[in-house]
Amino acid sequence: MSGAVRRISYWVLCTISVLVLLIGFDASRHSGAVTAGAPPAVISSGQQSGTKSSTGSPGNDTSKGTSSGTKSGSSSGSSSTSTVTGDVVQTQWGPVQVQLVVRGTTITSVKVLQYPDGNPRDVEIANYSLPILIRETTQSQNAQIDMVSGATFTSEGYVQSLQSALDQAGL
Repeated sequence: MSGAVRRISYWVLCTISVLVLLIGFDASRHSGAVTAGAPPAVISSGQQSGTKSSTGSPGNDTSKGTSSGTKSGSSSGSSSTSTVTGDVVQTQWGPVQVQLVVRGTTITSVKVLQYPDGNPRDVEIANYSLPILIRETTQSQNAQIDMVSGATFTSEGYVQSLQSALDQAGL
């Protein structure tokens, strides 16, 4: 009989130990996941002269439900530099809007003015995918870029807004 009691006691202790380990395990510390903080107001890349301006949180833009693009430019000698803002594209997870700085026929920088940021996961996806999309844009100099795996809706919205900006710039 003492053998059976010993096995039951061992089983109970093992079960309790496993439960304590499971309850105390913090998956976010061990998965390599990055905890998303407050989203940046604008995600950008490229070289720009002048000062940076922030429009606040992209989610607070009053033009969320509209599609509008703008173009402004300045000429400097033989090649002109212009800033072109693409249409706001509504995705399943939120709006995406791209702004380009174009010198002549070259995209010199890209800013993402709006992107899905409704929850920490959206921000995490944006922080991962948008720099990749920006790099692809400046390398390819057109909207024929690869989608980012795991960010399909953001990628599609980015490409649509990018194409709108390129159309406005005449590229």
